[in-house]
Amino acid sequence: MHKATAQLTCSRLTLFTLVAVFIQIVGLSLFVYGFFPVKPALSGVSGLESFYPPGYDAGKNGSEIQPNLPPRQLKSLYQELSGIAPAFDRLILMVIDGLPAEFVLGKDGQPPRKDLMEAMPYTHSLLSTGKAIGYHAKAAPPTVTMPRLKAMVSGAIGGFLDVAFNFNTQALLDDNLLGQFFKIGWKMVMLGDDTWLRLFPGLFSRHDGVNSFYVKDTVQVDFNVSRHLEKELSQSDWNLLVLHYLGLDHVGHIGGRSSFLMGPKLTEMDEVLEMIHSHAIQPQGDDHERTLLVVVSDHGMTESGNHGGSSYEETDSLVLFIGLQNEITDQASVSSIHQVDLTPTLALLYNLPIPKNNVGILIAETFDSLPEDKRLRALQLNSWQLLRLVQAQLPAFSYGGSRDVGLSDHVQSTNGECSGSIERTLCCLYTKAETLSHSWESMSGSRSEARNDYKVAVAAYWDFLNTASEWLSRRVTDKPVSLLAFGIAAMALSCLIFLAILICLQREVSPSIQHVRKWCLQEIFVLSVVFILMMSMGSSSLVEEEQYIWHFVTMTSCLLLLRQLLGSLHFGSFQSSLTLQKQNQRIRFQLCSMILLLLSGRILRGWHQGGVNWTHLPDISKWLEKSRSGSIRSIQLASGLLVISLGLFALYLPRPRGKAILLAAFSFISSGFFVLRYVMKHGEENAFAFFNYGSNTSAQIIYAILGISATTSFLVTPWLMPAGSSHDHSRHHLNSKQSIPIGIQHEDLLLALKDSSYVIGLAYVICCCLLQLLLQQGINAMPILLLMVQILGSMLCYSQSGQYHTELVEVASLYYLGMAGHFALGNSNTLATIDVAGAFIGISSHSIFLSGILMFLITYASPLLFLLSLVMFNSVKTTHYLATDAHMVNSGQLLKTMLGFPCLVPLCLNSILLTSYTVVLVLMRNHLFVWSVFSPKYLYVFATTVCVYVGVLVVAVTETYALLVLAFRRKQCLTGHGVESTGGEDALTTYNF
Repeated sequence: MHKATAQLTCSRLTLFTLVAVFIQIVGLSLFVYGFFPVKPALSGVSGLESFYPPGYDAGKNGSEIQPNLPPRQLKSLYQELSGIAPAFDRLILMVIDGLPAEFVLGKDGQPPRKDLMEAMPYTHSLLSTGKAIGYHAKAAPPTVTMPRLKAMVSGAIGGFLDVAFNFNTQALLDDNLLGQFFKIGWKMVMLGDDTWLRLFPGLFSRHDGVNSFYVKDTVQVDFNVSRHLEKELSQSDWNLLVLHYLGLDHVGHIGGRSSFLMGPKLTEMDEVLEMIHSHAIQPQGDDHERTLLVVVSDHGMTESGNHGGSSYEETDSLVLFIGLQNEITDQASVSSIHQVDLTPTLALLYNLPIPKNNVGILIAETFDSLPEDKRLRALQLNSWQLLRLVQAQLPAFSYGGSRDVGLSDHVQSTNGECSGSIERTLCCLYTKAETLSHSWESMSGSRSEARNDYKVAVAAYWDFLNTASEWLSRRVTDKPVSLLAFGIAAMALSCLIFLAILICLQREVSPSIQHVRKWCLQEIFVLSVVFILMMSMGSSSLVEEEQYIWHFVTMTSCLLLLRQLLGSLHFGSFQSSLTLQKQNQRIRFQLCSMILLLLSGRILRGWHQGGVNWTHLPDISKWLEKSRSGSIRSIQLASGLLVISLGLFALYLPRPRGKAILLAAFSFISSGFFVLRYVMKHGEENAFAFFNYGSNTSAQIIYAILGISATTSFLVTPWLMPAGSSHDHSRHHLNSKQSIPIGIQHEDLLLALKDSSYVIGLAYVICCCLLQLLLQQGINAMPILLLMVQILGSMLCYSQSGQYHTELVEVASLYYLGMAGHFALGNSNTLATIDVAGAFIGISSHSIFLSGILMFLITYASPLLFLLSLVMFNSVKTTHYLATDAHMVNSGQLLKTMLGFPCLVPLCLNSILLTSYTVVLVLMRNHLFVWSVFSPKYLYVFATTVCVYVGVLVVAVTETYALLVLAFRRKQCLTGHGVESTGGEDALTTYNF
C-alpha cells in the first residue's frame, strides 16, 4: 500500500481526472459535430428556371429573360410561364400551435369524440358540407415549433439538432414561400408567435408578436392575436395574413389533452375560424379578391400535452383548406399527407417557383377544379423541382434522356418496371412520366378519347414524385468519418483513464480491509449492471423502455443487500457477547433502512407509467389526477411539510451542536415556509393563469432564499463547526464498534470535515428538494419526498455498514438510485416528456439561459439530487482502512480519501455508458429509428454527462473548500497553543449516526 500511495497522490489523482474529463469533452464535441451536422441546403432561390425542365438553356432557345424584374412584372411572368391560372389573390395562414389532427378529423376512420365536435361546431359544419378539406399531415421529428414552421414554408426537413435551435431561432436564409411572396411584391402581416419575426426579419409590413415560451399564458397570447383580427380582415392592403395562436399548445403543456381548458380553447379557435370565414371567404365574388384560408398545426401532443418526439400523437398535425372552389362532400376517408407537402401546393396555387430544397409533393385534391392539362402541368413543375434536387444530391446522376444511366432501350423506360440503383430507378420513372405526358399532349385533337392515357401519365408522375420525395426525405447526410473516429477514440481513451484511476484507488483500499479479499456478490452485480445497460442500448424497444432496467437494478441491489444482512444475523444464547449484540443491533438498523428503500422504490415504480409504449396503462399519478382537484395540492403541502420535518430530524439525529446547526435549521424552516406559502397561494394560479406578478415575485424570492441558504451553508459551516477534542467524539459513535485512533490529541481534522460535510450535504439535499417542489408538476411532489427518503435511508444504512461492502458499491448504488428516480419522475428517452412549463416559473422576461437552466434542473432533478447527496455520504462512509497508517496521513491524502470514490465512480460509470452508446449510435446510423429513438436518447446521454460533471464538481469544490478552511482553523488553533502540527495529529476516525 505504501508504494501505491506514493504512486497515486492527491495531485496526480486530480491531474489524471481533469485530463480524462478534458479528453472526454473534446471527443464528445467532435462526435456531436460530426454526427449531427446541420443539413446542407442548396444556396440561392428558385426563379424563372423553375418553369423549364432541368438542363434547359433559356438563352439558347431564345427565351432569355432579363433578371431583376420589378415585382409586378415578375409576378405576371411567373403566371405566364407556369401555365396555371392563379386561383387566389390572397392567403390567410392560421397556425393553431399543438392542435392534433384527430381533434378535428378523428382517427382510424372514426370521427372525433363528441365533446371535441361540440367544441368546434362551425369547423365540423364546413367539413360536413364539403366547404373545407382536411388532412392528417405527418410532421417529421423533432416536433417543436421552429423546425416545423421552416418545413411548412420551405418544404425541407431540417436537421435533428434543430430542436436545440428552437430556443434561439435565427433568420431563415434558405429558399422559402415568404421570400418568394416578397419578391412578387406581396404585403404581409403577422400576428402571434414571434418565431415568425425571428425567422423572417423585415418581411412583415405590420406585426404584433408574442413570445411562445411563456407556457403558463393561455389567454393573453391568443387575445393579442384576436384583438387585431377584425380590423385586419377589413383591410385590403395585405396579401398574406399569418395568424399563430399559441394558447392551445400552452393548455396542453399545463394540463394535457384532457385539460378542462381544452374545450373552451377549441371553441375559441372555432369562433376565430368562423369570423375569418364570414369576413374573408364567403363574400368572395367578382368584385372581391379571392382569399384562401389554410388552417394548420405545427405538431400534435402526447396525452400529457408535451411534444418533441416521433410518436403518432406528436406527429399528427392538421392541414385544413377552406375556400377551394371544388367542394368535397365525402369526408368518410380522410387522406394523410406529409407536412412538407403544403409548400409545393401553395407555390403552385399562387404561381410561385417551388423552393429549391422542397421535398414535398403537391396535394392532388386542391387542383381538382383545374382542367386536366393544368393538373398535369402542376405535376410536371413539381417533378422538375424534385429532379433538380436529386441531381444536386447525387453528383453521378444526370438526366439527359433515355441514354443516361444505362437506359438504352426507350421502350423499357416507358413500359417496363423501374428497378436497380436509386439513380437508375429515379431516371427511369422520370423518363417514363415525361414520355407519357408528351404522348398525351400530342393528342390535342382527341384528348377526350385518350382519358386512359391521361390517367397513365398522371400515375407515372405520382410514381416518380413519391419515390423521389421518400428518398430525399430519408437521405442520410454524409458524416465525416475522421471526426467520428477521433471522437470515439477520445471518449474510449478517457474511459480507460477513469478505469485505471479507479482500479489503482481500489487496490490501495482493498488490502487494508481484508488481507485476502474476494469479490462480493454486490460488486459483481454492480459490474453486471454496466454490461446489462451496454447490451440493452442496441435495442430500440429497450431504449424506449429503459426505466424498467433501472427499477430492476435498484430493487435487485436492495434485495441483495437485504439477503446479505439477513445472513449476517447471529442467533445465539441469551448470554451472547456484548459485541454480537451490538452487531445484531446494527444489522437490524440496516434491515429497517433496506425495507424503507424497497417500499419507497416500489411506490416510485408505480407512480408514473413511463416510457413510450405503455403510458396508457393506469398508474398512481393518473388515479390522483382523476380524483378531486384539491388532492394534488394536499399532497404538495404534505410532502413539503415532511421534507422540512425529515430535514430537521436528520440534522439533529447525530446530536451535533454549534451555531452551524442552528443556522442550517433556520434556513430549512424559512425556505420551507416560503415554498409552502407559494403552493397554498399560487398553486392553481401557477397552473392556469396566463401571468401573475405575485406568483412570479414569490418564486423569485424562493430562488433567492434557497440560493442564499445553500451558499451560506457551503461558505459558513466550516467556520462555525466546532472542532471537538477526542473526548467529544463518542457522540458520533452510537452503534460503532470501531476504535478511535490513539493519535488524536487535539481537534481531529477528519471529524470536523465530516461534521461540515454532513451539514452542507444535508443543506444541499433539502434545498434541492424544496426547489423541485416549486418547479415540478404538483403530481411529482410525493416522488420528490420519496427520493429524499431514499437518500436518508441510504445514509442510515451506509453509516452502519462497516466492512460489509465497499465504498465503490455504495456510490454506485446511489448513482443507480438517481437514474431510477429520473424515470420515476415521468421522464423518458423521448423529448416529449421534457417539462417546458416549469422552466418559466418566476421568470418575468424571456431568457433562454435562465429557462434552459430551470429546464435542466427539472429534467435531471433526481440524478443531481443523488450526486449532491455524495457530500453527505462523505460524512457517513467508513475510513477505518486508513487508521493503521495514521502517521502517513496528510491533508492531500485526506482529500483523496474523501473525494476518490464519490467523484470517480459516477465519472467512470457515465464514461462507460457514454462511450458504449456512442458506438451503438454509429452502428445504428442507418437504422429506421435512428432519428426517432437513438438520437433523442443520445441527447439525454449528453445531458446526463453534463449533469455528472456538475454534480462531481460541486462535491469536489465543497470538500476541498471545507478541508482548506478547517486546516487553516486547526493550524491557527495549534499555533495559538504553541503546538507544532505533526502527521499523527491528522489521524482518522469513523463518523456514524
